[in-house]
Amino acid sequence: MATLRILSAGAAQAVTERIIDAFRRDTGHEVVADFGAVGAMKKKVTAGEPVDVITLTRPMIDELIASGVVRPGSRFDLGKVGTGIAVRAGTPVPDVSTADALSARIRTATRIVCPDPAVATAGRIVMALLEKLGIADEVRERLQFFPNGYAAMAWLSQTRGTGELGITQVTEILPNKGVSYAGPLPEAFQQKAVYSVGLAAKAPEAALAKDFIARFSAPSVRALLTEAGYEPA
Repeated sequence: MATLRILSAGAAQAVTERIIDAFRRDTGHEVVADFGAVGAMKKKVTAGEPVDVITLTRPMIDELIASGVVRPGSRFDLGKVGTGIAVRAGTPVPDVSTADALSARIRTATRIVCPDPAVATAGRIVMALLEKLGIADEVRERLQFFPNGYAAMAWLSQTRGTGELGITQVTEILPNKGVSYAGPLPEAFQQKAVYSVGLAAKAPEAALAKDFIARFSAPSVRALLTEAGYEPA
């Protein structure tokens, strides 16, 4: 029995885990997957960690293709992902449809959780949002960073108050049943990222990796991607 190794952005975790379950059933092979912020995953890839399948933002995958880390012609675009707002399930869902409404809700938040901007796309989008709204200094002490959006949403789901707020990519909000999706950031604040999967140039299990990547293009998986919050690239 072989072991397929995956390094993946957290934005792709929900769908990738579904494919992993099917892959294990169909092939009998094992899968070891590490999910996290794109910066952290890219660092592991470039440091030479053994890997077969890599999922990052499209520009990062293209960069790895250019540097010989990802095999040319193997990239498959999963789709485009926006950033949204979440609250703990069962608490009032706020109106975040306009800049004024969003600003007002963020300013009243007792805690604002999001991915770490040092390593995560969504974290950088959050900081840009706060700067554009002119409230970055006002809320800075109430910000709490996590390694990725999944970790932030897991924390939010366990809160007991009604003032906590989460901001991360939509694909890290929708799969978590412990939080409620309030809606996307208004379009003026969106910086949507396309996520792509690629085959590692030195993949120890290249044949299995090709099989795994091909599964993303199945009609049933395209439906899963849409359900998870992906838009056409």
